[in-house]
Order: sequence, then C-alpha cells, then structure tokens
Amino acid sequence: MATVLEDPTLERHFKGHRDTVTSVDFNPNMKQLASGAMDSNLMVWNFKPQMRAYRFVGHKDSILSVNFSPSGHLVASASRDKTIRLWIPSVKGESTVFKAHTATVRSVEFSPDGQHLVSASDDKTVKVWTVHRQRFQFSLSQHQNWVRCAKWSPDGRLIVSGSDDKTVKIWDRTSKECVHTFFEHGGFVNHVAFHPSGTCIAAAGTDSTVKVWDIRMNKLLQHYQAHTSAVNSLSFHPSGNYLITASNDSTLKILDLLEGRLFYTLHGHQGPATAVAFSRSGEYFASGGSDEQVMVWKTNFDQIDYNEVLQSHKLRTVEEPRPHIHDIHPRSPQPRQILPSSAPRVDARTEPRNMSAPPPSVTNVGPAMFAQPMVNGSAKSGLHQLEMSSADIDRRGLLDDPTSPQQPSAPVTIPLEERNLPVQLSKTLEQIVSQLDVITQTVSILEQRMTMTENKLRECLDNQQKITLQVRPNE
Repeated sequence: MATVLEDPTLERHFKGHRDTVTSVDFNPNMKQLASGAMDSNLMVWNFKPQMRAYRFVGHKDSILSVNFSPSGHLVASASRDKTIRLWIPSVKGESTVFKAHTATVRSVEFSPDGQHLVSASDDKTVKVWTVHRQRFQFSLSQHQNWVRCAKWSPDGRLIVSGSDDKTVKIWDRTSKECVHTFFEHGGFVNHVAFHPSGTCIAAAGTDSTVKVWDIRMNKLLQHYQAHTSAVNSLSFHPSGNYLITASNDSTLKILDLLEGRLFYTLHGHQGPATAVAFSRSGEYFASGGSDEQVMVWKTNFDQIDYNEVLQSHKLRTVEEPRPHIHDIHPRSPQPRQILPSSAPRVDARTEPRNMSAPPPSVTNVGPAMFAQPMVNGSAKSGLHQLEMSSADIDRRGLLDDPTSPQQPSAPVTIPLEERNLPVQLSKTLEQIVSQLDVITQTVSILEQRMTMTENKLRECLDNQQKITLQVRPNE
C-alpha cells in the first residue's frame, strides 16, 4: 500500500449563492455537487465546465441541509420554512414538498437504501419519512431542545441525533426507542455522523470540540480540541481513518483517527466555514462558508487503495446483527489540546490551483407545480416523476446538460412570484396551505397533550401503588 504522498489541494470553487452556504453534498456519480444556503436556493453544480449550474427556487426561507439519494437521481433539502423538498436535479425542476414539522427543519438525509428520509427540527423531534409514497412515518421525540442533526447508520437500523439540549442520542429504527444518550458535550451539538463501519459516532459542538464515541460500549474514545471556535460540520472519510471538520474559526481541519492527532489545517474561506463533506469515494471533499463560496478540494493525502476497507464495511453492515469495533481503537477520552504548529497548514487563499475557469452559467429553476405544460400537453407532475424508476430517469435523460441539443422541448419553469395567476386561484392555494399549517400544528399540540396526559396517568398509578404498599402493612 502506498503512503502519504501529497497535501490536499483546492481544485475548484463555485460562486452563485447570495448568502452563507449551509450544506454541501456530492452526487454519487461524481458529476454534480449540491449546495444549500441562507439565500433559500438549492444549487446543483456540474463538474463539466461547459455545463450549466441549476439554481432551484421553491423554498420560502433558508435551506439548512441538502443530500443526494444513493442513486443520485434525487436531492432532498431541508429549510427554515418548516418543509422538506425532493428535487430531480434537472432543468425541469420537479419537486415534492413534505410537511409535518412545526418549526425549522435543520437536517435531512436519505437512508442507505434510498427508501426513507430522516429529518431533524426545531420542534424537538426527529421524523422518518417514506420516499416513494412520500408519507410521514413516525417521530422520535425525547430531546428537550432543538434537534440540529440526524443521520442514519450505514446499515439503516440506527439513527443518531444531536441537539441543543447538549445530548447525542442513538435510536433504534425498528423499536422507535432511544437506546442510549451521551451527555458529554459542553455546548449545543451542531452536527453528528456515523463512522463508515457503523461502530462509532462523531459529534461537533459549539464548545469548539469534536468527540468520538464507541456505540457498542457507549464509551468516549476521542476528544479533540483543535478548533478555536464552534464546529459547524464534520464528515468521515470513507476509509474511516480520517475525519474532516469545519469551524467558525474559518478553518477546515483533518483529524487522523488512527493516530488520534490533527493531520491538516486548511485555510480557504474568508470567514466561518459552515459545511464540509467527503465524496463517496473519498477522492474529493467540498466545503462551504459565510463567504458564499463552495470549494472543491482534492484529498491527495490518502492515496491508499482502500477498496478492501470499504468492502469490509459493506459486509459488516449486511451480515452481522450488530455493529462492531473496527478502525478506531479505544483511547483515553482526555481532551487533546492541539497546537496549530503541530500539523501542516494549507492556505488555499494564497495558492489556489485550477481556479482560472470562468464561473458556470446558472439556470434558474422554479417549483414544478407551476411549470408551463409541454407543447403537446403531456407534461407530467413532479409527484409522478419522483415515482419513476431509475431506468426511466436515465432513459429520458433528466440528468443531461440542459444546453444539450437533445432537449429542445424542455419546459420553462417560472417561479410563482413571477406568474400572473388568477387572483381567486392564488388566494385559494394560500388558504389551503394556511389550513394545512394549522392542522399540522394542531396535531403536534394534541400529541404533546397526549404525552403529558400519559405522564400524569403514570404518576397517578405510581402514587396509588405507593399508597397501597404503605396501607397494607398497617392492616
């Protein structure tokens, strides 16, 4: 196996957002990169220079999370407007809205099989949804404050969530129960993730720390204090040997988990670094920041052929009934105060590479339900498109370049704000949406009241039992 050969390099950057970038994710086919931002827009960037980027318009408030499906044919986005949207990343802008949360939705992720979504919200719940039937399934609600992030385990049987109540919880998807809670964080938990082997989890918080736990022994393995400000995002390298973090101190840091040390410090963003993610292969990683830029970096430092490692992860998640310890060995959970000079520094602000390419052209794409019909009147709704098979999507070329001559009849989508809809229809739609919001909030309140009633009833039964036990001896 080869050893470390080269430092990470900044390969490309994309400009198109008009506010802080909050989330980034690679398409598994490595042809596209999705990003969400506080400007309420979802951007899908194509890596081929001649291809346009898409700006998807539909959310009414900031987008806080984006995630490609395992097939790469769908993108999910979570927003401060209390909704989740599923998009087909093409010029048609097909999308479907998921509504059940009663507050800001901060996180969304596809399950490993692509059949479900998990979301985290300021309504203090984690919710699970079906993708193809587009239905809400169930809630996980034991957090006492906003839930900022929720992620699937590699085998899809567990969910990890991090909250402003300073806890990290592990949930069993089948029983819908919390199987363990970690209390070690000293601040709000901004981001959580499962190790590729499914044996460990990592969490980043406002206390500037990153913690790694073993979920089999429920033990704190590693505690890093490499950043000087809140850590906003993290991502495991697919090999499981490295962890990358993004912080308000404007740096990205790469941690060597096997050695338990800071490996690299990367400078690129002019201001807080707010999002980071490795590609599925680990060859690249992307970052976003308050400078409204999306940067794509080449990893370089790990030139090991780790196909065997990835295959071992896959076999473990398929065959074994429960996760086991793999790459990360138990170490002392003592805080690691790491000096900036103890690791190589890469400053992409002064030494950019391959940055001479002009910014890509951007095509604005609006909500599919307001798209102009095809010339032959046979345009189908976004709901139908989301239920199409992968083969159908590939056959129709939905992921092709919108400038390609093979798509001359692609419909032009106009945002609702720019469309002259009949006044009565517009008012009716607004009333329907408003009533749906009221119904959703009412259901949430009823759930809370039922929970309170159950708790009171349980207390009454416990008190009655205690009284009975006290009376019987006297008899």
